[in-house]
Amino acid sequence: MSIDYLLSILKPMLEGAQATILLFLIAIIVSIPLGFLLTLASTSSIKWLAWLTNGYIYVMRGTPLLLQLLFFVFGLPLIPVIGEYLVLDRFVAASLGFILNYAAYFAEIFRGGLLAIDKGQFEAAQVLGLNRFQTTTRVVMPQMFRIALPAVANESVTLVKDTALLYAVAVPELLHFAQTAVNRDFTIVPFVLAGVIYLFITLLLTMFFKVLERRMRFS
Repeated sequence: MSIDYLLSILKPMLEGAQATILLFLIAIIVSIPLGFLLTLASTSSIKWLAWLTNGYIYVMRGTPLLLQLLFFVFGLPLIPVIGEYLVLDRFVAASLGFILNYAAYFAEIFRGGLLAIDKGQFEAAQVLGLNRFQTTTRVVMPQMFRIALPAVANESVTLVKDTALLYAVAVPELLHFAQTAVNRDFTIVPFVLAGVIYLFITLLLTMFFKVLERRMRFS
């Protein structure tokens, strides 16, 4: 296989990788804080809020991400009366689906981290005169994120791989250009190259989280 051929298919695949990386960044930046808010709501003393939040988390975690993407991209415009106002760009609709799905998963991860904190920490905060906001930001959140970080790292790597589902809703991304090259040239080289690109992205992400874990461990 010539270098010229590899370069010719690498350029469009790297363009597709830009969509992959952009979706990942949008989803991770929005879904992590949203997941934390869902955790607070699901553990709230307000029963109806906790019930609705837990129901949402159950639905999003209990149905396939692909089904959710198909709903947001192709299903929203079909809703009676309001469907015409819900026609979104496919990338935007897919991003919304990823955000809402992964926020539910992060909510459960953070809930696990929250439950792992010793109740004595809350009592100690009260003794020190900290209010609820101070307790949450100074005591709960740092410990919760430290505990949840390994699971967040694993979920983030999964998110990178799940971006390939954009292919199913006709959004051009890395896998789309790889499949196009395979169909055109009758060779598996584009698939191998796509795999290398995915591995490179996940490698960088894994290294980032390892550094972050190390810093939080000794902070």
